[in-house]
Amino acid sequence: MEDQKNQQKNDTQSADIARREFVGLSVAAGLAATAGSAAAAGLEVVETNVEVKTPDGTCDAAFIHPKSGSHPGVLLWPDAFGLRPATREMAKRLAAEGYSVLVPNPFYRVSKAPFTDASGFNFQNQADMAKLRPLMASVNALGNPEKDAVAYVAFLDAQKEVNKSKKVGTQGYCMGGPLVVRTAAALPDRIGAGASFHGGNLVNNTPESPHLLAPKIKARMYFGIASNDDASQPDAKDKLREAFAAAKVPAEIEVYAGAQHGWCMRDMPTQNGAPIYNKADAERAWGKLLVLYKAALA
Repeated sequence: MEDQKNQQKNDTQSADIARREFVGLSVAAGLAATAGSAAAAGLEVVETNVEVKTPDGTCDAAFIHPKSGSHPGVLLWPDAFGLRPATREMAKRLAAEGYSVLVPNPFYRVSKAPFTDASGFNFQNQADMAKLRPLMASVNALGNPEKDAVAYVAFLDAQKEVNKSKKVGTQGYCMGGPLVVRTAAALPDRIGAGASFHGGNLVNNTPESPHLLAPKIKARMYFGIASNDDASQPDAKDKLREAFAAAKVPAEIEVYAGAQHGWCMRDMPTQNGAPIYNKADAERAWGKLLVLYKAALA
């Protein structure tokens, strides 16, 4: 009996050491990525407006990449305000780190970009909200995200600036969060990393809930959850953890305390007189993204 207690104690100590080592490795990886990004951030980038053929038409998009060489491809899913200067700037910053980035107009079935300036949007105005609903419905219709993802990744793989020996990354914001999950599930052998920031509707009670796709995913995943999203759906993070743990898919899930839905996007409007964009937390999220891509897009 005493031997059993000693063994349990040793197992507990070993688990604690393993956790501490994991945290230490994560911190070291973050510092290494930060140092590496400082060197890579000087890369000159090229921005091109492109058209991507899909099963449902032609998508207008931005393709942004370092001026020379071939690099891992990244699909950046915008939020509900679509392809606009803010998402282009984000893609340019990522390209300067050594990635070839495609930012599609997710609403190409309805109209070409741009649609609206996010900074002038009022979430309490029903007329403003009514403009977004048909746009979001066009990309979220059953089967559309998967068809689009396949077409976008095929476009990336056809570009000389994309290193096809490397896995593809995908990141998404708000509406784009679930699209990241659907992309990773639709192309499990091609997508190496997926990151959702203030993603909406990642967990719901329908058979199509994105979190149920975990068994189809092989990518490393990251979910950054807004504080107010967590408050309105506190069990979502737990269901995400359970789904990805059961599928044995590596996934980091964390809540950004005090951060509001949309905190990563610099052109978000104020809400109730307070800014939504949070530079400190946006930079923290950016650091998480770089660590993920450095580790997984090999």
